[in-house]
Amino acid sequence: MGTDQSIILETRDLTKTFLGFTAVDAVNLKVTRGHIHALIGPNGAGKTTCFNLLTKFLTPSQGQIFFDGQEITGDQPADIARKGIIRSFQISAVFPQLSVLDNVRIALQRNTGTSFHFWRSDKSLDHLNPRALQLLDEVGLAEFAQELTVNLPYGRKRALEIATTLAMEPSLMLLDEPTQGMGHEDVDRVTQLIKQVSAGRTILMVEHNMKVVSSIADRITVLARGAVLAEGDYATVSSNPAVMEAYMGTTQGELEGAHA
Repeated sequence: MGTDQSIILETRDLTKTFLGFTAVDAVNLKVTRGHIHALIGPNGAGKTTCFNLLTKFLTPSQGQIFFDGQEITGDQPADIARKGIIRSFQISAVFPQLSVLDNVRIALQRNTGTSFHFWRSDKSLDHLNPRALQLLDEVGLAEFAQELTVNLPYGRKRALEIATTLAMEPSLMLLDEPTQGMGHEDVDRVTQLIKQVSAGRTILMVEHNMKVVSSIADRITVLARGAVLAEGDYATVSSNPAVMEAYMGTTQGELEGAHA
């Protein structure tokens, strides 16, 4: 990885094959510290497989992964999380029958050494309330602290998931389709939330919505058939003929329209 301290995450020839099918093909990725970096591509491009390799839910067939200058290719998923790479999943991963506040308090337990002490009185977690409420305020959910999570609209559940991710104090947040399944209003709210919480943090996100990508991503990597097709800012990738061809039926006007 050299001496470039601006790069927080790097992959070198990252490859994953399944019974002869190459899902991720020699991907070289560099994520700059403090940036929002988007990983995009048509369905089947290898984006989620790439995320699974980075978090070690899958083992690479070939290649290396470096985080903060250290190789982590052989690390286990729990080791990856302890190092500060925290992933938010496509499907909202919160406890629906607990309050919004309790969801964040559970996430905060990771740093107290009481992560699995569920038999204790919930009063033992009261010391976490100030930080939990601060996180809820950061994602615009402070007024919903005592609400049962099951009662939240979908977009606010995703905001809660971002709060629980932030509770893990990530150095690098991996957001997997953060606006999937949302209506226009929720997409706009969550897009602005991601931009807001990115201050002083690094985010790598898989996202299909080109309007979201164009409005907040500092850098974009386009995957097609598991390989890197193009990389750069939105203006660069949206005008790349190979990118337009990869998005079947996508015209340059549609790509440019997403930026409007």
